[in-house]
Parts: sequence; C-alpha cells; structure tokens
Amino acid sequence: MEAEKATDVSDIQNEDDLDEEPGEVIESAPPLKVGEERELGTSGLQKKLLKRGYGYETPELGDEATVHYVGTLLDGTKFESTRDRDEPLTIKLGQGRVVKGLDHGVVSMKKGEIALFTLPAELGYGVVGGGGSVVPSNAVVRFEVELVSWITVVDLSKDGGIVKKIIEKGERNERPGDLDEVLVKYRVALVDGTVVAETPEEGIEFYVKDGHFCSALPKAIKTMKRGEKVRLIVQPQYAFGVEGRDANNGFHSVPSCSVLNIDLELVSFKPVIDVTGDAKVIKKVLKEGEGAWVANESASVTVCYIARLEDGVVFEKKGIDGEQPLEFITDEEQVIAGLDRAVATMKKGEQAILTIHPDFGFGSVEARRDLAVVPPHSNIVFEVEMLDFIREKAPWEMINHERLEAARRKKEEGNLLFKEGKYQKAGKKYDKGVDYVSEDGNFGDDESKLARELRLSFWLNGAACSLKLNDFQEAIKLCSKVLDIEFHNIKALYRRAQAYMQVADLVLAELDIKKALEVDPQNREVKLIEKNLKRLQVESNKRDAKLYTNIFGRMTKKLKVEKVENEK
Repeated sequence: MEAEKATDVSDIQNEDDLDEEPGEVIESAPPLKVGEERELGTSGLQKKLLKRGYGYETPELGDEATVHYVGTLLDGTKFESTRDRDEPLTIKLGQGRVVKGLDHGVVSMKKGEIALFTLPAELGYGVVGGGGSVVPSNAVVRFEVELVSWITVVDLSKDGGIVKKIIEKGERNERPGDLDEVLVKYRVALVDGTVVAETPEEGIEFYVKDGHFCSALPKAIKTMKRGEKVRLIVQPQYAFGVEGRDANNGFHSVPSCSVLNIDLELVSFKPVIDVTGDAKVIKKVLKEGEGAWVANESASVTVCYIARLEDGVVFEKKGIDGEQPLEFITDEEQVIAGLDRAVATMKKGEQAILTIHPDFGFGSVEARRDLAVVPPHSNIVFEVEMLDFIREKAPWEMINHERLEAARRKKEEGNLLFKEGKYQKAGKKYDKGVDYVSEDGNFGDDESKLARELRLSFWLNGAACSLKLNDFQEAIKLCSKVLDIEFHNIKALYRRAQAYMQVADLVLAELDIKKALEVDPQNREVKLIEKNLKRLQVESNKRDAKLYTNIFGRMTKKLKVEKVENEK
C-alpha cells in the first residue's frame, strides 16, 4: 500500500510538472504549515514547523540571533539545552557556535517561531561526536529551536571598520542625506566601558555634511531611519587613529588606536534640499506636508511667510499678525525667483526655511519692502508655509477642447514673454505647449488640424527663442521637426539656415536658402541672409586658400632642404 501511495504521489507530481509553462521557474516553496516537515536546500537539513512566528522578516548570516534550543539524539536522549538553565544563547549566525548546520536553519525562521531541525552527521558533530561525549560519531541529531529575537549586523565600511548592530528599528524608509540636519543622541565608550563622550539628554543637532565627533558617525547616520537605535563598533581608523583625542568637556581622553563602542539614536532629521542645484536656494523642511503632490510650475498657490535678512531683521510678512496670505502663480515671475522655485516643490501644509542667494533674491539692487530695506547683494531667509495650492491640470487630465485651449494660452503667454525679451521663459512656455497637442492626443479631424498647426507654431517659436539664446543646435532640431511635416515651410528653412550659418555649416545653410527661394523667390528676409551667406563663403574661401598656401609653402621648403642635403 505504501508503495502504491508513493507511486500515486509521483504520478500527481508528474502531471503538475506538465501543467507548468515552458521555462517556468518556481522561486520558492510555499510556507510550511504547523506539523509539516521539509528539507531546506539540498544539504540534508530537515525542518519541521512546531509554532508559527511573527511578521515576515528572517535573520541573515552575520546577524546576532538569540535562541533557546534543546539538542537530542533520534532516540530522544538529550545532550544539550538552554531551557535547563532558563537563559537563551546569543550566537553570531554563520560561525557555527552550536553546530555549523544549525545556523542555516535559524536563518529560515521568523521571530517567535519554534522549529525542529534534523541534521545529518556532516552538518552536526561529524565523525568526532560531541555534546559532552553524549553524541556518538556520525550521529544524526535534532535541535528544537525557538528564535527569541535577533539583531541585524551590517558592515558599513565593508572592511570591518564600522560594524552596525540594529538594536531598535526605525520608522519609514527615509534616511538622511549629506545636506540634512539631524538630531541624534549618543554615548561613546572604550572597550573597558570608560565613557569618553555623551550628548545632553535632549540630543544634539548638526548637518551631516559638516561631520561630528568622528568620521564613523555621519557614515552610520546616513544608513539610519528616524527613531532607529544602533550599537556601532568603530575601529581606530574611523575613530581617532594613532593620535587619539585629549580629554574635554569633562570626559576622558581617547587613547591611541582605541576601538569605540557607540550607542546611537537618530531622533529625527530635517530634510534639506538644494532647489536650484547650485546651493543658491536651499530649503530645510521643518514640517512635512500632506499627500504626494507638490505645487508644480503654473500652480496657483497661497502661502504665508516671514522674510528676514541674515541678521534677523524682518523686512516682510504675509499671512502673519493679521496680514493677508500671499496668492500667486508659480513660474510667472510674480515673486522673487528663489521663493518661486522653492514653493513649486512644496506640499500642502509643508513648513520650510528657505535660504536664498542674491542671484535668486533681489540681486544687486536695493529693495524697499513693507517693513525694511533689503540692501544690495543680500542673502535672505524665508520661513514659509504652504497653505493651499491648485495645480495646473496635466494634459492627460484634460478633454480635447481643454487641451487646445490650454495650448493657445501657452502660446499667448510665450509670445508676450518673447516680446519682453524673456527668451528662456518663452521657450519653456512653447515647450510645455507642445505637450497639450502631441500627436498621440486622439483628436478628431478638425481638432487634429488645429493641434497640428499649434504644434508647428510651438516648434517654430521655440527655434526663434533658441536663436536668441545662441542655442543653435536646439534651433536646428526644432526646425527639422517642422520640416519633417512641412518640407516647404519657409520660416523653418530660414531659421535653420541661420542656425547652420552660426555653426559654420555653410553647405547645409545654402541648401535651406535655395529651398526657401524656390518656394518664395522674392522673400526679402531669405534674400538678406543669402547675401550674408555669400560673404561668409568668400571669407571662408580666403581662409582656406591662405591655409593651403601655408601648407604647400612649408612642404616646398622641406623638399628644397632635403634636395640640398642629398646633393652634399
């Protein structure tokens, strides 16, 4: 009967195999049920689940696990037990402190789990036996193990110089970066327990990039989450090296080549963001906002703030002490550039301190504000809160006629900025306008024609901006987009020819001018740049002739010298 059952199971397994898709790989077996037993891997280690654990995390080799265990032979003879002394054992997984095979069983366990592991001799005590001479050689042994807890151990420096043991896990997944301001508590001791440094009860604040105490501290802090508590074991090269450190602030000195034990807690941190990428607008978040959305470009925002000089003099208030909040549209130059750029990165309810360089503030001019005068070249500080904002709808959030209307507005706004000489901002408007009338917009026939006209107009106007900004390659690219659709478009040919002339590609410039004059032989603007092109060609030919004359002159001179030397 047993043989028949085995055959039946085999048949079922074969049928299951046939149901798999070709190339399908089963990544892991389903979780064990209580009372179920299974081999772990191919080493012969068997695991039987006696009690489920909590959560989903399991330790890794290198971690420090605290376990209770009872070791027995197959006949039930007990040879070792932590239960007898009512004190669990802490082991470093991977070192095989009990027996080498058991560690590989523990890494499969969850906190609070109890399991029975059966180890073949090669994973247990081997040919020598053990367990206080109770375990004979080549014996199969069993360990009933409870995983009480474990501490994650991380080699931060990858050379054993900074080892982090996580005592208490932190919240969320965010970790501080170099620019962020952190609040930490720590206690530093030598190996013999002598305390050499300790923060006040309320902790200490500093910017990660500025460093603090020893080089190991900021390295460790950047790996931690809010509320995380760790024990660092720091070797001398990441502490105070051979020099050590003198006694100070009432604490003992650190002798030469000392290993430090640091109990460290990351209480909190304030994210600091380089808004402009050049450290000229820095935002330090005091209070995080709501949700995931920020007040992007062209959003209608409502903010309150206190604006100060670096010496603390308040020069403006909005929404404070009875003042009305400030309402404006971002990216419309309605406020100074630094405030504009920073507010566009804020969430509703967010509070932040902005430090703004003069280049993004009031520049080199004196600015008379409500409460004080801002001197030229002043760094300024805003303490700002985002009260509310209404984001500009994204194209995919609009129906067709809304997208066309939004595109028209972008064109009008861009044209106005171009007339004012604000070519970079005008170019941004045209570039954004294209998004509303892209080819994948699923417009109807009449709408599609209008969308196409707007799209060509945005590219042409964008090319005009690029020419004004001396970005000739971008002008060539935008005009080429137009000519891919309308190969005879005179404006595109004219502007691309201008750009080619600026990058000294006179051959391609001549081709575009000829095509434009074929379409409109009397076009005055095209004829004018044709004259300029001919002048450039004459100058280029002269330079080429001079270059070749010099080359041939040097070659002739060299040949004459060689002839004289050969005749000697």
